[in-house]
Amino acid sequence: MKRQKNANRSARLKQLFSISFILFSILFFVFLALFRNTLTGYTSQLKQSYMDPQIVKSESVKVDSAYNYIKNKLPYKSTFLEFGAIGCSSCKQMEGVLEEIRTLYPKEINVQFKNVRLKENQTIMEYYGIVVIPTQVLLDREGKEFFRHTGVLTTDEMVKIFNSKLEKK
Repeated sequence: MKRQKNANRSARLKQLFSISFILFSILFFVFLALFRNTLTGYTSQLKQSYMDPQIVKSESVKVDSAYNYIKNKLPYKSTFLEFGAIGCSSCKQMEGVLEEIRTLYPKEINVQFKNVRLKENQTIMEYYGIVVIPTQVLLDREGKEFFRHTGVLTTDEMVKIFNSKLEKK
């Protein structure tokens, strides 16, 4: 009789543990989904804070000379940096968006794809604290970041962002 009670209690504890584990797992994934952007932003800032100050300085000069259109007298009003990789399915979805933005704003927006798998793009990726791809970083006419998004955006969403920024200037 006592053994049967212990066996029942043990079975209930196992069942309770299993249910608790499943509920915890579900809550954990819901938490990740809800706070994905916050976590990505925090991780990006953390990555940037650990970057060597000399590299930050040299990369800052490169970014300024390439994307500060007031200084280099290029006609662009904004830069669209897309950080991704060849073979990434979400990045593949963004390829069409990049082409459409190039077509819609040929003289206003400088569209740049940065393949994070290439060695020459590693420092700019670190400079912007890219931890998840695809990530879109939008720069104003002076080369200063004004928008960042991780994941896939549609052309319509990008057009709204660009139009609101271009109208302010």
